[in-house]
Amino acid sequence: MKNELLFGIHSVSEALRAGRRQFIEIYTIRTKPSKRIKAVLEMAARRQIPIQMLNSNLLDKMAGNAFHQSIGAKVSPYPFTHLNGLIDKTDIAGEAPFLLMLDHVTDARNMGALVRTAVCAGVTGIITTKDRAAPITAAVCQASTGAVEHAQIARVTNMVTTIKALKQSGLWIAGLDKAARQSVFEQNLSGPLAVVIGSEEKGIRPLVKKNCDFLLAIPQQGAVDSLNASVAGGIVMYEIFRQRTLGN
Repeated sequence: MKNELLFGIHSVSEALRAGRRQFIEIYTIRTKPSKRIKAVLEMAARRQIPIQMLNSNLLDKMAGNAFHQSIGAKVSPYPFTHLNGLIDKTDIAGEAPFLLMLDHVTDARNMGALVRTAVCAGVTGIITTKDRAAPITAAVCQASTGAVEHAQIARVTNMVTTIKALKQSGLWIAGLDKAARQSVFEQNLSGPLAVVIGSEEKGIRPLVKKNCDFLLAIPQQGAVDSLNASVAGGIVMYEIFRQRTLGN
């Protein structure tokens, strides 16, 4: 499998901390490093990872449009979790499982923001589709400020088949739909649950929606038609977090 390039202090440092990828080498520029970059380089040195000193123009060229913050790394591909392993993880977690299902979320910034919130909100695992979804690239890693390195993410071919498998494992499936009659703030969401977030343009696909156990909406006021996918997802995840930590 092809190696990948990461850029930015958070992306590189969180990948180092997570310890799930192999580091081939780290790149930085030939100037006195900042305290934050120095800390990353010290972590790399302790793990005996080669460090390449480059001129700024070369690192700019390697990063392309990425905001590299004077540091990058060549690493092994992202370590996806197999769906069966994710289901097994929910069985032994010792608490009600909480999964996030992303149905054709294609924007890298939304994907990164959703993953970051999921990690902060205690989501057990994230499920996305192999096709018509933002791949877990350096851009997603950077948008998540490195949180993807700590997330358990599984990719599946068929979201409906996956929903049925999760139901057999004892999870309830909730779909986020702006046209739903029930508010996310009115439903008890403290049990074993998977929440489906749809695409930025069309929301949850009809067949996926049909297989959800129930649908939830976020109350809105004003002239704006709908919330951004990552914002909507963040509201739902933190309402679930609130219920599980503070009670209804």
